[in-house]
Amino acid sequence: MNLRRFLLGIDRTWAGYVLAVIAVCIAALVRFSFEPWLSGRGYLLFFIVAILFAAVFAGRGPAILAAVLAMAAIRIFGWSLGGWWSADLFAFVIAAGIVIWIAGYVTSLRRRSEESEQRAERRARRADDLAEELNLLIDGAAGYAIYMLDPQGNVTIWNKGAERLKGWSESEVVGQHCALFYPQAAVARGKPLHDLERARREGRFEEEEWRLRKNGSEFLAHVTMTALYDRNGKLKGFGKVIRDVTEERATERKLGASASHFRSILATVPDAMVVIDEAGKMLSFSKAAERLFGYTEAEVVGSNVSCLMPSPDRDLHDSYLRRYLETGERRIIGTGRVVTGLKRDGTVFPMELAVGEAVSDGDRVFTGFVRDLTQKQAAEQRMDELRSDLVHAARISAMGTMASTLAHELNQPITAVANFVSGVRNLLADNSPGDRAMIDEGLAEAYDEALRAGGIVRRLREFVARGDAEKSVEDLHDLVDGASKLALIGAREKGVEARFQLDPDARDVLVDKIQIQQVLINLMRNAIEAMARCPTRLLTVSSIPAEDGFLRVTVADTGPGVAPDIADNLFRAFNSTKSGGLGLGLSICRTIVEANGGRIWMESGPEGGASFHFTLVRADLDGLE
Repeated sequence: MNLRRFLLGIDRTWAGYVLAVIAVCIAALVRFSFEPWLSGRGYLLFFIVAILFAAVFAGRGPAILAAVLAMAAIRIFGWSLGGWWSADLFAFVIAAGIVIWIAGYVTSLRRRSEESEQRAERRARRADDLAEELNLLIDGAAGYAIYMLDPQGNVTIWNKGAERLKGWSESEVVGQHCALFYPQAAVARGKPLHDLERARREGRFEEEEWRLRKNGSEFLAHVTMTALYDRNGKLKGFGKVIRDVTEERATERKLGASASHFRSILATVPDAMVVIDEAGKMLSFSKAAERLFGYTEAEVVGSNVSCLMPSPDRDLHDSYLRRYLETGERRIIGTGRVVTGLKRDGTVFPMELAVGEAVSDGDRVFTGFVRDLTQKQAAEQRMDELRSDLVHAARISAMGTMASTLAHELNQPITAVANFVSGVRNLLADNSPGDRAMIDEGLAEAYDEALRAGGIVRRLREFVARGDAEKSVEDLHDLVDGASKLALIGAREKGVEARFQLDPDARDVLVDKIQIQQVLINLMRNAIEAMARCPTRLLTVSSIPAEDGFLRVTVADTGPGVAPDIADNLFRAFNSTKSGGLGLGLSICRTIVEANGGRIWMESGPEGGASFHFTLVRADLDGLE
C-alpha cells in the first residue's frame, strides 16, 4: 500500500511539471499569434496566466518551472526590451513570485479546507457508526430496559429491551409520563415525582421496587436512575435502567431459607461437622463441633484442621492430604474410621470419623463428620465387664451343679491316700525288715493319689478363677483334654462313652483358653445329662478345618435331640430344655464363641441326638493371614 502511494505521488508530481510545460507552451503560442496586434507589448500577461494556472492546479514547483520556461521563451522570441536582467524581466520575476505565493497560499487554504471537511465527514460517519452500534448494544441488552426521560419525566427514548420487558412499543410510550410504569398504589403516594426529585438531588440512585407491565402484571425491578446535565449544568433529562429481578430474589429467598434450614439442622444434629479445603484449612465448624472440641467457629475458621488432632496425626495430616491429591488413593475418604481427637483443654478422646468429598466450580472440599466415642467405649467396657462377670458366674454355677460329682471324684483319691498312709503306719509299727518293699509301694501309691486329687483341684481353680479375658494361641487338643477331665467326672459311672476325633493337622487356635474350655464343659455336661435315660450313651468330640481360616469343633450326643419349638430360640437367654434350668448356659456359650470371632449352631442327627458346632479362628499361617 505504501509503495502504491509512493508511485501515485511520483505520477502526480511529473504530471504537474508536464502541465506547467504545456501551460507555458500554450501561453507562448497564443502570444505569438497575437504578435501582429501587440507589436512587442503585453507579452508578460500570457505567461503570468500560465504561471498562475500551474500554481493553482499543480503547486509551487511546477509554477516555478513555468516561470523559468516563460523567461526563456521571452528571451528566445526576443520579446524582452533589455538583457537578462532588464527591468521588465525583474518586474516579471516579482509578479511571478507574487502570483506563485498567492496561488500557493490559496491552494493551502483550499487543501486545509478540504482536509477539514474530510475530517468532519469522517467524524460524522464515525459518530453515526458509534450511534448505530450503541443503539444495537442497547437494543440487544437482554433483560434490561433502557430509556430516557425529559426533565418533566416524559419518555423521550425507548429501547427494544424496554419493549420486551414492559410490553409497550416505542410509539406507545414516547411522550408519556413515567408514572405509566408505576403501580396505582405507588402513583397514589407520589412515587414517580419523588423519584424524579431524588435523582435531581442525589444525581444517581438505585433501588428495588415493584413496576407495572402493559398487561397489568407487576414485577420486582432493580431500578437505576441518573440525572443528565449538559456542559453548562443544565438538566437535560434522566436515564433509567431497569432489570427484572423477581425470579432472582425469589431464588435467593429460597436459597436463604434452605441455608437457614440446613444450618438449623446442623446446629441440632449430635454429630460434629467440619469442612476443609484442599490445603486443610477449615471453612465451616458446626455448633456440635463447637461443643465437642471447645472452640468457636470464629476461632478456627481459616486455621489448619490438624489443630484438632494429637500427635503424630497433627504432624502427618498435611502429608496425608497431599498424597491423596497427588495419587487419588482413598484411605479414609468415603469410609469411617476410629481415630483420636484433641479438645481445646488438651483432652484426647476417641472419635469415629467419616469423610466425604465434593467438587464445586473446580474447588475441592472435604466434609468430616465426627462422633464422640468416649461414652460408647466406656459403655462397651462396662458391658464387657458385666459379660465377664456373667461368664464367671456361669462357671461357678456349673461347678455347683457338679459339686456332688466333684466331691465323689475327690473323695476317692483322698480315701486312697488315707488307706495307704494307714497301712504304711501299721507296717512301720511292726518294724519288719521284709515289709520294706510294701512300705515303698504304699507310699508311692499314696503320692500318686495325692497328685490326682491335686490335679483335680488345680483344674477346678483355674476354671472358676476370675481372670482377665485374653486371647492367645492354644493347642485345641490340650483345650479339649483339659475340659474333658472336668466335664467327664462321673460320666463313666453313668455309662457314658467318650470318643475324641480331633484333626491332627489342625491344632492351633486363637482363643481365650478358659472361656473356650467353659464352652466345651457346658456342651459336654449338657450332652451327658441329655443321654441319662438313653440306651446308647455315646459322646463324640471332633474337629475339622472349616472355610475362611476357621476350625469347626463338634460336640455330638445320642440323646433324644431338641424339640423343634425350642430349637429356633435355643441360644436365646432364659430358653431352657431342662425343667429346673435358667436357660443361660447356651446363651453364654454363644456370647463366648462370638467374642472369640466364631459362631455356634445346632443340628439334629440323622438317627437322633443333637450336634452342637462352633468355629474358632485358626492360628496357623493361613489362618493368621
